[in-house]
Amino acid sequence: MSFSTVSNLGSRVDVTRFRGKSAAEVVQSSSGKWRFGANLNCRESLPCRRRKNLMCKSELVDFDERTSPHEIAKLLDCTSWTGAGPGLMDAATKGALQAGKPVGGFKIGKEAGEWTASNFHSYLPTETYLTCRFFSARKHGLVDAAVRNKGTDRTAVVALPGGIGTLDEMFEILALIQLQRIGSELPVPFIVMNYDSFYKNLLEFLDDCEYWGTVSRGEVASLWKVCENNSEALAYLAGFYHLSPLD
Repeated sequence: MSFSTVSNLGSRVDVTRFRGKSAAEVVQSSSGKWRFGANLNCRESLPCRRRKNLMCKSELVDFDERTSPHEIAKLLDCTSWTGAGPGLMDAATKGALQAGKPVGGFKIGKEAGEWTASNFHSYLPTETYLTCRFFSARKHGLVDAAVRNKGTDRTAVVALPGGIGTLDEMFEILALIQLQRIGSELPVPFIVMNYDSFYKNLLEFLDDCEYWGTVSRGEVASLWKVCENNSEALAYLAGFYHLSPLD
């Protein structure tokens, strides 16, 4: 799941209280650079589709400008919470660590893809993340980390390109914001990173929902911010919290 929540130091999610239980965990690791698409692996036996938007693993090139978890952690001076899994979740973890900021994680035991041999993360100390059996526990932890308890708290929800699990998390949080279960008193910025028009079809579907009247016109757009690149996301967060943009 390519999902990330960033919250102030001292978030209400208390990892220590879950120690020894099958619920979740927090993180610490070496730094590293990544880029979008790093784990969008195409099967070598199949041709790459949408080649202008996504790249096969063998076609990857460096995208130093796509270190948004690194930059957001610095901008908001916050803890970065992710699903503690591979791919862009790993990118967010490593980016925050590279920025010298703390991280937390809610890992699913034997998650699809990499790191399936055991319930343990491949390099993070076990005391820094929680391992969940069910996705509902992960989502609860991420939502809890996003909630602002006071005006000085700076949190944000960032949805990176992902699959079914990411969509599940995106729409649950979208519904919670819509129903004023999150951000009713202290708004929480919700950013969708539409790198290379990754979510183009999804956004068109939501436009169709407006056409058919299943959602009100402009309703979804008012609940989140769709950003095409890191600079746009950082500028939005800086404006939201009245912060000076990063150099």
